[in-house]
Amino acid sequence: MEKLLKLFNDVAEYVGFDIQHFDNTNVTTDEGLSAEMKTFYDKYLIENAKAVLVHDQFGQQRDIPKGSGKTVEFRKYAPYPKALIPLTEGVTPSGRKLSVSTITATVNQYGDYTEISDVLILTAIDNNILEATKLHAQQAGETLDTVTREVLNGGTNVQYANGQVNARYLLTGGQSQAADNHYLTVECIRRGVRNLKTNKAKKINGYYVGIIHPDVAFDLMGDKDWISASEYAGSEQIFEGEIGKIHGVRFVETTEAKIFHAEDLVAEGSTNETRTLTVASWTAGTKTVGIDEALSAAEATALAGRKVIIDGVLYSIKSATAGTAGSASFVVNETAPADNAPADGDVIYPGEAGAAGRDVYSTLLLGADAYGVTKVTGGGLQTIVKQLGSAGTADPLNQRATVGWKAIKTAVRLVETYMLRIETASTFESGAN
Repeated sequence: MEKLLKLFNDVAEYVGFDIQHFDNTNVTTDEGLSAEMKTFYDKYLIENAKAVLVHDQFGQQRDIPKGSGKTVEFRKYAPYPKALIPLTEGVTPSGRKLSVSTITATVNQYGDYTEISDVLILTAIDNNILEATKLHAQQAGETLDTVTREVLNGGTNVQYANGQVNARYLLTGGQSQAADNHYLTVECIRRGVRNLKTNKAKKINGYYVGIIHPDVAFDLMGDKDWISASEYAGSEQIFEGEIGKIHGVRFVETTEAKIFHAEDLVAEGSTNETRTLTVASWTAGTKTVGIDEALSAAEATALAGRKVIIDGVLYSIKSATAGTAGSASFVVNETAPADNAPADGDVIYPGEAGAAGRDVYSTLLLGADAYGVTKVTGGGLQTIVKQLGSAGTADPLNQRATVGWKAIKTAVRLVETYMLRIETASTFESGAN
């Protein structure tokens, strides 16, 4: 950051404005952007975006070669089996060939921009091009990080808390008895490390890496075995966002760690907005659940395909019928257990997250070479600044400037068993991210 500020000051002096006072009429001129200022904006956006890319840090990096199509290739080598057959004296064995497999991923392009008027540039107190660049740097970093995050969280190697339950919708939190909560504990981490070790996942600089949300870190950091990063900083390489380590895992904290959040059953802003519904009746054999609340046609349509939890049982809604309070209903795909069918007064919770609709947090444990990502430098991430009048006849009065970014990006899981997703509830609930 100090280098960027020095560059900004140097550029400020070059183009003739005082960085302390921001004479905005000299920031963007009709003659175009100086090469030095363009370099500053590029570096500012790329460096600040990269600082947000926590999920990219630990994957295999691949350049995006120009003119080579939209497919990025990652390679992995199959391990050799044990050589248990004794050698015959004087006889050279046949040897073994390398076995290489490839995994490909298709890149997509992302981006956004802000349009700034000439009047705003002339009259605003702040340097709006710089401010827009700051905002887009954060946006670009979060966007590209989320692309990778979603790929990693689609993995098949999953652990629910410490193994007490076997599904996301059974994870509980907010209970008065600590033992009834499925929070992230040292036992969860130990079990997770054991999983990676038995799957022969290699470590990254001598450790496995955990990507953790601050809400979940709060639950874990109270353990007596927790070692804060401040205690070993300087003696070991510190990852971006690293907060500490425990039982062979170094943790990187980010608010972008995945949260599985269940939306309200009737969305905010709807006429009958509500997080939960209530069972009015259950028609055996027809899989139809009558509800006490009213549903409009649009609200009924939105319920189709949703998951719901009724008395601890997970159902998926096939269709819903609009109606007034007491006459609306929905049909589920599953047959209710004979001894636990929905009953009048049962609360219907959204079922895409934890028990009673509680937020579920993902903590990723990663080994080396578990996944691959494309780089954000070069063709991966670009800053685009268009000056007043740069659009030619499309901007005949030089009224509009724009600041934006675009990036080509993809991520892919390479070895499912080299990463583990630990799902838990937390003391807190931060909502969808």
